[in-house]
Amino acid sequence: MHIDFDQVEEQLIQQPRGGQGTFGIRQYVTEHNRVFRGRLLPGSGFGLHSHDTSSETMFFISGTGKMVTPAGEERVFPGAVQHCPKGGSHYLVNDGEEDLVFYGVIPEHGA
Repeated sequence: MHIDFDQVEEQLIQQPRGGQGTFGIRQYVTEHNRVFRGRLLPGSGFGLHSHDTSSETMFFISGTGKMVTPAGEERVFPGAVQHCPKGGSHYLVNDGEEDLVFYGVIPEHGA
């Protein structure tokens, strides 16, 4: 199945997951899966959140930022991939000067 995110309406979310700033998301959602292209504006970030019943894999396309997990902090940049396993927690911050753009996949694994 082909998903053309340019044809999907972007939703703008303020203070995503209790964080700061603005996150733009174009997503395709099914019962057990979410696939999206996200755009985190400069100075914006997600609040700390956990994936109790899901995991998340993120593929970074443009911009720079930092991903913070209980294991520490890592830089994200074009070509970087981050994975948060089921039961893990993380938050993401765009500390660069341009939009941080990435694709993400969040499959539900159940309780």
